[in-house]
Amino acid sequence: MRRGRRLAVDVGEARIGVASCDPDGLIATPVETVPGRDAAAAQRRLAELVAEYEPLEVLVGLPRSLGGGEGPAAARVRAFAERLARRIAPVPVRLVDERMSTVSAARGMRASGVSAKKGRPRIDQAAAVVILQAALETERTAGRPPGQCVEVVV
Repeated sequence: MRRGRRLAVDVGEARIGVASCDPDGLIATPVETVPGRDAAAAQRRLAELVAEYEPLEVLVGLPRSLGGGEGPAAARVRAFAERLARRIAPVPVRLVDERMSTVSAARGMRASGVSAKKGRPRIDQAAAVVILQAALETERTAGRPPGQCVEVVV
């Protein structure tokens, strides 16, 4: 397992959840929810978080169908990840499978007694935690970085 902090991003239309992990890649924790309606402002805020946290890489959750296919949401996230990769280079951006991350995060929040209405702003952070924890586990077991690297085209 490579040593270094990572940031994970759960990109939604209205909000973007961000999570981080410790340098040993053991525990993922929520960071913040970035408003997502203004893509340029969201990209600026994410670049600020990258400068602050100095991550080894940024992991962006790629929404796929249960069968593994990609639809319009995945295309939107891919475009977002490409813009982010250009903005934060040389920090790499990797796309990782995020199937069921929001469902899993919502289930966990309900189990801890947080209502759906009150938890809405935090659910995106919780989904980013789920994405990051899964990516860390994948790297630990596979011995290689998770997902696919977003190529920066200049």
